[in-house]
Amino acid sequence: MVAPINLFRVVIAPANFLLWGLLWLFPCSGCRDATPLPSSPLPHPITETYEGTGPIQIVATVGMVGDMVQAIGGEHVQVTVLCGPGVDPHLFKPTRDHVAQFLASDLIVYAGLHLEGKLNDLLLRLSHQRPIYAVAQGIDPKYLLPPDSSDHAPAKAGDVSSEIYNTADPHAWMDVAIWAEAGRGLADCLSRFDPQNAADYQANYLAYQRQLLALHEFGQQRLAKIKLEQRILVTSHDAFRYFGRAYNLRVEGVQGLSTESEAGLQRLNGLVDLLVAKRVPAVFVESSVSAKNMQALIEGVQARGHQISLGGELHADSLGPANTSASTYQGMMRHNFETIAAALEE
Repeated sequence: MVAPINLFRVVIAPANFLLWGLLWLFPCSGCRDATPLPSSPLPHPITETYEGTGPIQIVATVGMVGDMVQAIGGEHVQVTVLCGPGVDPHLFKPTRDHVAQFLASDLIVYAGLHLEGKLNDLLLRLSHQRPIYAVAQGIDPKYLLPPDSSDHAPAKAGDVSSEIYNTADPHAWMDVAIWAEAGRGLADCLSRFDPQNAADYQANYLAYQRQLLALHEFGQQRLAKIKLEQRILVTSHDAFRYFGRAYNLRVEGVQGLSTESEAGLQRLNGLVDLLVAKRVPAVFVESSVSAKNMQALIEGVQARGHQISLGGELHADSLGPANTSASTYQGMMRHNFETIAAALEE
């Protein structure tokens, strides 16, 4: 379970340290923050060890990361998630209150691969003074997809250059098997940071890995029932490319990898042509993206005489609302599997 923000930790933080941190990270108007970013697109390895007595206070940027941290950290961690249900991490803008949450934490964990968009520079600057870990550090680059949506081949084995980490598609959790392997790096990170509980972290990871691999197999079997000619998944933005590669679907997003990109008229017309020609029965909206482009797409298809439906709402960049079946990573992915299969099997 994700814990509420611990305001007491913020209040008792040394005033001069907190104020200095806020001013440093958010310089005054007319000033220029000259703090150099780390040379690597990912933070340096964590060398600190936890010296506290209570649960480790961890801030995670997005729900998928927070869910992994809680599953592997267990009773030894207390997790606060910055971007909650329905919040788009590509567009999320941090405030001074968010910086205070970061500075009051013992450890920061984020997805990486520029998923967090406007948070990215802040996170890398925070790595100068806070232990910080990117889940992308635990993903072998050979499994990462390049940004070109026309190229669904993985990166070449051994390509560990900064270029692949700077440009790769960030939505790697959409392949459950990749996310299962990424957890190994987080378990190792927690084990180094809190060595006295390392055995628990490793055991929790192995249990989490087994659950995710079983879910991955379920997804493959559930989606395999869709007819070959119906295996076209059209969503709000290009967040499902790992999903398409893992579960054998052709994936088309109305917008690009980031929701900051706009859908052009040429792109919409091309998708209308595809949906009409292939007689695709449904398209899908995403919970953290406006549905206006998808509605325009549906209207364009229907104007061409093909009846197409809205297959449902998928979760891509955020978990579902609290107290729903999609409020955890596993629940979110199971929801996506079931929703897609039910709509495209028609």
